[in-house]
Amino acid sequence: MTTIRSTVVLCCAFISIVLVMFVVSVTRTPQLSDEELRAAGVFLLPTPREIADFSLLGQDGYAFTNEALQDKWSFIFFGFTHCPDVCPTSMAAMGQAERGLYGDQEMAEADFQGVLVSVDPKRDTPARLGDYARAFSPRFLGVSGLDDELAAFARQLNVAFVEVATEPVDFGGETADYTVDHTGNIVIVNPRGHYHGFIKLPHKSDTIRLTYQTLAAQF
Repeated sequence: MTTIRSTVVLCCAFISIVLVMFVVSVTRTPQLSDEELRAAGVFLLPTPREIADFSLLGQDGYAFTNEALQDKWSFIFFGFTHCPDVCPTSMAAMGQAERGLYGDQEMAEADFQGVLVSVDPKRDTPARLGDYARAFSPRFLGVSGLDDELAAFARQLNVAFVEVATEPVDFGGETADYTVDHTGNIVIVNPRGHYHGFIKLPHKSDTIRLTYQTLAAQF
């Protein structure tokens, strides 16, 4: 009897362990290792870098400053509304990543923040930029500013951009005679407002989502 009872106890214990492991595997937040992050084009700074004070202009006319980067993981893409391919593709990937994280639930307390910073302030007014950013997610922010302020902010995040003349082309009923070459990284800023790393092109929604989940779980 003792042997049978011991066997039953051991079997029950084994089943309990298997069930616990199954529940943990199903419910735990997916994370990537450092090697998997690098393989996916995600590069993290050994020591996150403080961002000096800046003041840009948000889509609704408010000042977009260091305070806007506090208490959230900000995924920032530098682009412009006349961009024909890379910008909409990357912004769409960010929007899909956000939906993968939260679905249609209330986002007021969510700490994933998608931001588009325009490198074409001559054409991208705050209102236009806001409409463009919100087309990918109603919660995304569009940010612009004066040339010098934009350039100074971009340099802190290892982003470069330059205006390049082109043949006049029609773009949505407007004549465009220049484009803007720019770094295509998605910049990651942590909830302390520090430059944390970046994601290289090409951008995939799963990579953005898993990067956020990994960083948020470890921060």
